[in-house]
Amino acid sequence: MTREQDVDAAVAAGADALGFVLWPGSKRAIDEARLAELTARVPAFVTRVGLFVDQDPGLIHRCAAHLDLLQFHGDESPEACAAFARPWIKALRMRDGLDLHALAAAHDGARALLLDAYRPGVPGGTGATFDWSRIPAGLAKPVILAGGLTPDNVAEAVARVQPFAVDVSGGVEAAPGVKDAGRIAAFLQAVRRGDALRAAGNAQCPGTPDP
Repeated sequence: MTREQDVDAAVAAGADALGFVLWPGSKRAIDEARLAELTARVPAFVTRVGLFVDQDPGLIHRCAAHLDLLQFHGDESPEACAAFARPWIKALRMRDGLDLHALAAAHDGARALLLDAYRPGVPGGTGATFDWSRIPAGLAKPVILAGGLTPDNVAEAVARVQPFAVDVSGGVEAAPGVKDAGRIAAFLQAVRRGDALRAAGNAQCPGTPDP
């Protein structure tokens, strides 16, 4: 989120969490002052998430005052992620050979693992999907699915992957950092369709636990 009207549109559409990029290498980056302005608009029960990539701990501490959850996209150790008195999640890029079970165990303090497409040298926001079948069953951490999700494919993603949550940025934008209210609403509607498809599938398989 970079604009007030985008925060308002996402809240109105029913988003559970809003993301704010504090990494200056992103086209969607904002600074500390802008973070304070935008997060002040977020109502109760909507989670304010800050995204960081191997950044100065002092900056993260200052930003944490305006955030409910921290999202780490770099090479931060689990100990570094846990140093800010805030719940946190770890983003993992789905490169070849990634052992998600081992990484879930290593990041035991994380509230979830965010799984994104892999592109060398890019910590996230690639706009590309990955092969969802690579996500193993029985992970010890909830999965947040990211990577190339749009209003056109997110219902299928929710029904097939059954993630705890989904993450979108470019898929609901008119331009980098500029969200489109219509696409935000369409995305949330598609998420709900995916939830309905998932519920219908679980109803046909009573032994399948709801993730």
